[in-house]
Amino acid sequence: QDSSVVNKFQQKYWKTKQTLIKVTGKKEDEHVVSSDADLDAKLEVFHSIQRTCMELLKVIEQYQRRICFLSQEENELGRFLRSQGSQDKTRAGKIMQATGKALCFSSQQRLALRKPLCRLYQEVETFRYRAISDTWLTVNRMEQSRTEYRGALLWMKDVSQELDPDTQKQMEKFRKVQVQVRTTKTAFDKLKDDVCQKVDLLGASRCNLLSHVLTTYQQIPESSQVFLTITTCCIF
Repeated sequence: QDSSVVNKFQQKYWKTKQTLIKVTGKKEDEHVVSSDADLDAKLEVFHSIQRTCMELLKVIEQYQRRICFLSQEENELGRFLRSQGSQDKTRAGKIMQATGKALCFSSQQRLALRKPLCRLYQEVETFRYRAISDTWLTVNRMEQSRTEYRGALLWMKDVSQELDPDTQKQMEKFRKVQVQVRTTKTAFDKLKDDVCQKVDLLGASRCNLLSHVLTTYQQIPESSQVFLTITTCCIF
């Protein structure tokens, strides 16, 4: 029982030491770091998805506010041109009426963008709360497991430097550390594979989400542009 308590204490010690190395930014073994290059590349992709989703939500909010403001100003200008054009019986009056009508219609089309934008915002927010949060939890578990594994490697390195093959007690201690390294490596490898698979699925899901939700958004401006082009041709 005493040996088990000491062993757990040593595990905590080397895990804490590895955490301090990571926090302080001290240089780690280059071979250990290079072995996780693929994992670190996946983590960069995950953090990029996490960051860009937050930025997209902020942009959508700003876009909606500015659409409402622009639509209001455009509608007021269109109504003003129509009222002034109705009082002017010359060709200029007809042009003002046609332009005012086009502007009023354009303001309505801009407001029509709000519905697909709200849908886009809701879908991205749901994606962030569910998919990204789930992947983030797995990443956190993996980071804890990686810290335990690298701490065990530090422990084994420390023991191996004082290892005397002729001393039975030291050999037993080294074997115990080896078992700890294998155990932590098995847990880390499993979580590493989980993270890589989830990040790949996350990227594919985001592409499918955006391509599906943006279809409605892309179709609305086309009708507005066609109307404005026809109106302009009729005027001039």
